[in-house]
Amino acid sequence: MTLQQLKYIVTVAECGTISEAAKRLFISQPSLTNAIKDIEEEMQLAIFHRSSRGVVVSNEGDEFLAYARQVLEQADLLEAKFKHTDRKTPRFSVSSQHYSFAVNAFVDVIREFDANSYDFTLRETQTFEIIEDVSHLKSEIGILYTSEKNEEVLKKLIKANGLQFEKLFTANPHVFISSTHPLAGKKTITMEDLEDFPYLSFEQGDYNSFYFSEEILSTLDRRKNIKVRDRATLFNLLVGLDGYTVSSGVISKELNGETIIARPLQVDESMEIGIITQKNMPLSAYGKCYIEALYQYVSDLR
Repeated sequence: MTLQQLKYIVTVAECGTISEAAKRLFISQPSLTNAIKDIEEEMQLAIFHRSSRGVVVSNEGDEFLAYARQVLEQADLLEAKFKHTDRKTPRFSVSSQHYSFAVNAFVDVIREFDANSYDFTLRETQTFEIIEDVSHLKSEIGILYTSEKNEEVLKKLIKANGLQFEKLFTANPHVFISSTHPLAGKKTITMEDLEDFPYLSFEQGDYNSFYFSEEILSTLDRRKNIKVRDRATLFNLLVGLDGYTVSSGVISKELNGETIIARPLQVDESMEIGIITQKNMPLSAYGKCYIEALYQYVSDLR
């Protein structure tokens, strides 16, 4: 077993397909396939399960990858110290629902390490993809919410993928509207107040059932519905159409300015927002720093 083979294994896990990993590693697919086969035979375990969609890390593979990442990180440290070379470009990835505190924490990680080069990814994406990304090691950390309505389905899916859920904080639902919205002057808002205004939500693709909705109370009937894919579009429509969406109430003036405001929604519901990670995989230094930053941003809410 060599460091090069370990790099191959980790890259395949991150990419999710042999073809994509081969492109990143600048080697042929057959060569990469043979390298994986050799190390699986040597270690006498199946690190990946193959399917038509790509490769999925096995339960044994999860544990193997945890150790492999540690070995590679230590090897990088040795090279940096004794070969007097710059450490290799660090990689770190997060997949999240659309929360400003997730972006703030990501910024803090970059500032904390202040590296000459890095390859970091922040994916604001669909709920099912967040679970899939962390399961396939495309992202080290995922952020999503659960509620009384979706908790059983989501946590069962999280567990089935070898992941764990750690609560960050519990939030009461808030309405996000523009500062010029007709309801902006109200201290609290009811569902009846919102009947005549367009409701904006994040589209969930093939998994568009209410279990995977990013917004609590998504099962309620509304006369005016608009689905979008990104946060900037949603905020623009909130302003342009006097629309609204329902979220945690946590918003960053630093990132979003003062155009969007949050008002408590008068409903008997709550949101549990948390972190998902690989169950048996130690966090990288970047992952630890990111989670610490998240807890700082939501400390008052906890």
